[in-house]
Amino acid sequence: MPASPTRFLLRRPNLPLAEAWALLDDPEPAGTPLVEIPLLGSVSAGLPIEACADTSTIRVPSCMVRRNTYALRVRGNSMIDCNIFDGDVIIIERQESAENGETAVVMINDQEVTLKKLYIDRAGVRLQPANERMAPIFLKNSDIQVLGLVMGVVRQDELAA
Repeated sequence: MPASPTRFLLRRPNLPLAEAWALLDDPEPAGTPLVEIPLLGSVSAGLPIEACADTSTIRVPSCMVRRNTYALRVRGNSMIDCNIFDGDVIIIERQESAENGETAVVMINDQEVTLKKLYIDRAGVRLQPANERMAPIFLKNSDIQVLGLVMGVVRQDELAA
């Protein structure tokens, strides 16, 4: 059975994440070389999971890579309304801050990692899933550390919903 084609979704700026994805059609023939970036493990799109490092790599179009880019495999369905599904690999730009409403990889209490929309105010932090069937997580500002923002998605066709 032949391998399913890989699809690369690039985040377009200044759009809500659910509408922000541009499909890169067959990047190599179009002249966009593939480059290797670290695939550092998994991130939960659901209940936070313990941060576990991995040391593999993934090849992505060079236009998806910036200064401090890495990838994480998504586990769970809390971000499906942003077109991020269980099994997808997300492309992350390492950053230590996020604007309200941005989709971020967040470490909780230096132990667990999750992927959620981030909202911060004086009362604390709300980590909001993009799945109406899942409840938000409320924390103190000091409980979280932003690890990076979602810039792209790599999806195998059999994983696509």
